[in-house]
Amino acid sequence: MMKAHKTGFRVYYEDTDAGGIVYHARYLAFAERARTEALRMAGTPVSALQEETGLVFVVTKLGIEYHQPLRLDDWAEITTTIDTVGAARCQLRQIVTCGDMRAATLTVELACIMQNSGRPARIPPRWRASLQALSNQS
Repeated sequence: MMKAHKTGFRVYYEDTDAGGIVYHARYLAFAERARTEALRMAGTPVSALQEETGLVFVVTKLGIEYHQPLRLDDWAEITTTIDTVGAARCQLRQIVTCGDMRAATLTVELACIMQNSGRPARIPPRWRASLQALSNQS
């Protein structure tokens, strides 16, 4: 069982401010890519959810705690795990590290909705299984 997914990335000039420190909003883009890759590696690309069911995941709540800054040219990793999976929502935890240093911790709530109406929808079984593969729950 997968339990956690790690995505690595390099910090480029475009990610930083004039002092070479990663701009705070870039962490959101890094985390979005890591969530997408985690679901893909668990067997359910987000594009397939939309194409097969007309459903999408949207962020409904986001919290981020910055610990230490990432800097230009750092090699960093984001570890993505699922804390909870409900009928139509799930909560993820994403930890951004650079070597032994923790840079940031994100908690993200995603809701499953119908793309055409925006109304909540139950998470289909195939996607529920993928989310549970990334879950900390037993």
